[in-house]
Amino acid sequence: MEKLRSHPNVPSVDQSDRNVPRNLRQSGPTPVQMLISTRVRKSPFWHLSIEAGCWRATVYNRMYHPRGFVKPEHGGAMAEYQALVERVTLWDVAVERQIRVRGTDAEAFVNYVITRDATALEVLHGKYVILCNESGGILNDPVLLRLSQDEFWFSISDSDLMLWLQGVNLGKRFDVDIAEIDVAPLQVQGPLSEALMVDLFGDAILELPYYGLMDAEIAGSDVVISQTGFSGEKGYEVYVRNASQHAEAVWYAIRGRGARYGLRVIAPAHHRRIAAGILSWGQDMDSETSPFQVNLSYQVPRKKEADYIGKEALERQREELEHGRPPFQLKLVGLRAGGKPITDYAPDFWLINTPDMERVGYVTSAWWSPELRTNIVLGFVPWRLSDVGNEFMIELPSRYSEGEGQAEPANAVVCEMPFRKSVNPSAREQARSKGRDFAD
Repeated sequence: MEKLRSHPNVPSVDQSDRNVPRNLRQSGPTPVQMLISTRVRKSPFWHLSIEAGCWRATVYNRMYHPRGFVKPEHGGAMAEYQALVERVTLWDVAVERQIRVRGTDAEAFVNYVITRDATALEVLHGKYVILCNESGGILNDPVLLRLSQDEFWFSISDSDLMLWLQGVNLGKRFDVDIAEIDVAPLQVQGPLSEALMVDLFGDAILELPYYGLMDAEIAGSDVVISQTGFSGEKGYEVYVRNASQHAEAVWYAIRGRGARYGLRVIAPAHHRRIAAGILSWGQDMDSETSPFQVNLSYQVPRKKEADYIGKEALERQREELEHGRPPFQLKLVGLRAGGKPITDYAPDFWLINTPDMERVGYVTSAWWSPELRTNIVLGFVPWRLSDVGNEFMIELPSRYSEGEGQAEPANAVVCEMPFRKSVNPSAREQARSKGRDFAD
C-alpha cells in the first residue's frame, strides 16, 4: 500500500470561483472500513449485490452503492470493463432515486425547475436535463422520464433533489405532488444487451428509440424500460415498480436469462463513461459549477421563453462568453495522459500543472482506455489554457507514475471530447435526423 503523505496546505490552484473550494490535499488511499448502519439506506438490490460478490461500496444519494465485484487479484475493475465492452452486464443503480412529480401542474412545474423545455418532451420518452440554482450552478443532472401527461420521474444523480423540489414549491404553489416512490432501476449494459432484452421482453424492444420508454412485465413484476445508460455502450434501464417487493424476482430473472449471454454483475463502469464524455455529478461538476464550464451549454436553450430557475444568470454568462469575457477561472477539458495505466478509482483530485510545474488545475475523473492505449482524464484547467493541444503535467501518485517510489508528473495534452463515441447515438443526433431541435 502506498505510504500516506501529509499535505498540510491547500495547493495554490485558483479556486476563486468557489465559496467552498475543492479539497485538493493529496492524502492517497485511506485504510479504513466502511461502517454499515441504519442511518444510510440499503437498496432493494443490496443483499443481491452482496450475494453476487460485491466486496466494496460507497455512499451515493444516502444509499450504499456497490463499487466492485471482481477482486484486484482477479483483474479488478478492468475485468469488469471487459465484460461491459464484450458481453453484457447488470448494475445495481437503485441509488438513482426516483422523484415523482404528479398533478395538473406537473408540466409547468418541471418546466420551471429544468433549463430545457419540458413541454417538448413527449409521453413515454425521457431526456437528460439539468436543474440549476439562481446563480446557474448545477444542482442535479437527472434523466427526466415522462410517464403520462401529468406524471414525471426524475431519475436523479448524487444530490437530494426531492428536498429542493419541495422547497421550490413552497413559494410557487403549483398543483403537484412531489415524492420519492418505490421504484428502483437496474442497468443492463453492453453489446449483447439488446439480444438479452429481446429474449426477456420480446421484439418490441427493437422498436424502442433512444430515451424511449415502455411498460413491461418480468417474473410477474411491472417494470418500465428505457434505452439509456451510464456507459456509452448499448444499454437499457429496467425501473422496477414496487421494488421493495419485486427486487428479487426481477434480479434473478435477468441473471437467469442473462447466463446464456455471459452476463456479469459489475459496478458502474466509469472508465467507459469517461471515454464517452459522460459527466458524474459530485466529481466533474456540482452546485458551484456552471453548465458553460463543463461542455453542457446545449442544456441552456436560446429558444425557451418560459422562465426557469437560473435563467437570468445563465443568459448573462453566455453573453459574456460570446463577447470573449469568460466569467469563470476554470474549464473542464479532456486530456490524454501518460504514466502507468490508471485502473481504479482516484482517492484524490490529483493536481494539474503547467509544463514549468505551476499548479493550475485538478483532475476530476481518470481511467485507462485499453482501446486508446492511454489514460483518459477529465479535469479543470484555466480557461485561457483550455485549447486543444495545450500541454500539462499531472501529478500522479507513485503507483501510476513511470518511476518507482516517489511520484512523478505525467505528460498530458488537451484533446477533443468525447474520447470515444457512444455506441448509442445521442438524443440530440437522433432528434436532428428527425428534423427536431432537441437543444430547444
